Amino acid sequence: MTHFAESLLQTLDEAADETKAWVVLPNHYHVLVISKAVLEVLKALGKLHGRTSFEWNGEEGKRGRKVWFNAAETRMKSDAHEGATLNYIHHNPVKHGYVGKWTDWPWSSAREYVNEVGREAALEHWKAYPVDEYGAGWDDASL
Repeated sequence: MTHFAESLLQTLDEAADETKAWVVLPNHYHVLVISKAVLEVLKALGKLHGRTSFEWNGEEGKRGRKVWFNAAETRMKSDAHEGATLNYIHHNPVKHGYVGKWTDWPWSSAREYVNEVGREAALEHWKAYPVDEYGAGWDDASL
């Protein structure tokens, strides 16, 4: 996952204006970016998906297997939407049972975020922008 996370961040650094939050899990990832050229970001991610699926399928001897599913982009409709999205992304490894705390997952911007804003501010943000049912069904194991 480290190699993919590094490739993803390099892709976002080149294509997006700013990466606000990110997380990579064993079977999916989420990013929150700011970009004036969203189509360029999607194109760059498409190229990343093509490279990684070719690489992974070659390693496993399964050429032609579909690797990436359900890619989507969503415009943030409000500060609350953006705040809940940031929390959702950082909370994702906890939601899926990989870790007990955001900052324990190494393939995420959560640790950097908490270090940048401070623990108290991160907790206030969590309370101000609750995740609740945000993202229900997006990345469930049954998908």
